[in-house]
Amino acid sequence: MNFDLNEDQQAFQDAARAFAQGEMAPLAAQWDEQKIFPVDVIAKAGELGFCGMYCPEDVGGLGLSRLDTSIILEELAGGCTSTAAYISIHNMATWMIATWGTQELKSQWCEALTMGTKLASYCLTEPGAGSDAASLRTSAKRDGDDYIINGSKMFISGAGSTQMLVVMARTGTLDEGASGISAFAIPSDLTGIHYGKNEDKMGWNSQPTKAITFENVRVPAKNLLGVVGEGFKIAMKGLDGGRINIATCSIGAAQACINHTQAYMLERQQFGKPLSAFQALQFKLADMVTELVAARQMIRLAATKLDANDVDKTTYCAMAKRFATDVGFEVCNNALQLHGGYGYIKEYPIERFMRDARVHQILEGTNEIMRLITARSILQSDAIDRIR
Repeated sequence: MNFDLNEDQQAFQDAARAFAQGEMAPLAAQWDEQKIFPVDVIAKAGELGFCGMYCPEDVGGLGLSRLDTSIILEELAGGCTSTAAYISIHNMATWMIATWGTQELKSQWCEALTMGTKLASYCLTEPGAGSDAASLRTSAKRDGDDYIINGSKMFISGAGSTQMLVVMARTGTLDEGASGISAFAIPSDLTGIHYGKNEDKMGWNSQPTKAITFENVRVPAKNLLGVVGEGFKIAMKGLDGGRINIATCSIGAAQACINHTQAYMLERQQFGKPLSAFQALQFKLADMVTELVAARQMIRLAATKLDANDVDKTTYCAMAKRFATDVGFEVCNNALQLHGGYGYIKEYPIERFMRDARVHQILEGTNEIMRLITARSILQSDAIDRIR
């Protein structure tokens, strides 16, 4: 078992790190402060293939594994966690179109999406359907060659600034639950689509977050992804990878905080010696690094399970998401503590990394739901020998 990166992975890591430090990190504070959605920089990321990392090559993607993708996303998150998180969402939505879209739909949209010249939003959450996503009420009623979409979505990343919406809507009855949900690729400028205000958030300020309302939006039936009733399955398959992606963004933020903290401890003097000379602070930094390395390996294990289509892939993704997002936030928070008052001011990036990482414990399935998924799996009679 070799934990070292291979030559290709090292090259991906180097390219992503150079891009993150050259194009993202210098502007991240400004994007956060002014709530700028850096579509120009995202397009530059697209030129490197980072907007279609695990989309097939025949639609313009890089065709990478989820493990390779996590290596890239970690580096991007070290530049700007909020922007890297949006790029991860865009990748998921684009992959859904590339995987389940018709040939016509793929020909029309995938090249631009994988290049980052057009952007996508993922629309699952509703005002009354968060963790209980199968209870969503946005409806899609067949009308000749079209579907008529009515309903609302909330907390949608990129909403109002993206060109494509991947929307989960109910084609069946509410009593049908998950089996009554279908997925649609909906151009964002269709008549009847309305956007709410940009939410005033604790973090993730480099990407807009808005509610979307659909009022009798007419969508061609050819924009259905997969078959009728397959939407919830598509959503859950997307979220397996999405959980790895967002967990990776957490450890990218945490690694950046450790990098800053190590330099700060070597430089900052108190009581006549550097902070690095105090054993209590050495122990704190050692624990942070240890937990971060463990989280990274757990993510890479989950990514390997997903790439192999392992029977327990969903459980491994849930465990990795829960553990890594908790660890990522705690590392950022501890880094802030080690910086003292300087960690709390915006002159240093620590507080921004912490704010951006906090929401990762909520989205792509709350960490409480991740525990529920894991518990249900491990309580199966044959699970003990499989999940370890």
